[in-house]
Amino acid sequence: MERICRGVRGAVTVEENTRDAILRETRRLLALMIRLNGIEPEDVASAIFTTTRDLNAEFPALAARQLGWWDVPLLCGHEMDVPGQLPRVVRILVHWNTTKAQQDIVHVYLGDAARLRPDKAQLPPIDWADLEAWIEHQLRIFHHRREERAS
Repeated sequence: MERICRGVRGAVTVEENTRDAILRETRRLLALMIRLNGIEPEDVASAIFTTTRDLNAEFPALAARQLGWWDVPLLCGHEMDVPGQLPRVVRILVHWNTTKAQQDIVHVYLGDAARLRPDKAQLPPIDWADLEAWIEHQLRIFHHRREERAS
């Protein structure tokens, strides 16, 4: 089957404008997008991360590096400042080479961001403990690799 570039979307709300909160929620969102769609870093063409203007304490793309996307081109930006928009939202658009059909891609909307796309808010059952364990494993690899590069 031919591989073509598809987009997979996700969004999550963040409780506060802190580095830890932005990275924690972005990692969780991206990890779920990865796991539900079987995304491998070498198949990712690029990813765009945006935040509402009330989130500026950290670049959310750092979360992708923390999950092992060392060589993927990443870009951060702010969403348009539309009056009445949902506050404190991180959005992700991943351009990904896959054999999946468009209708088979699982887009992920967490927290209050589910209001942005109620038609995409239903997710299959999630083993949250397993997901968090996978994220922690990726973080250990990230910190080890960063230490190796520093020495």
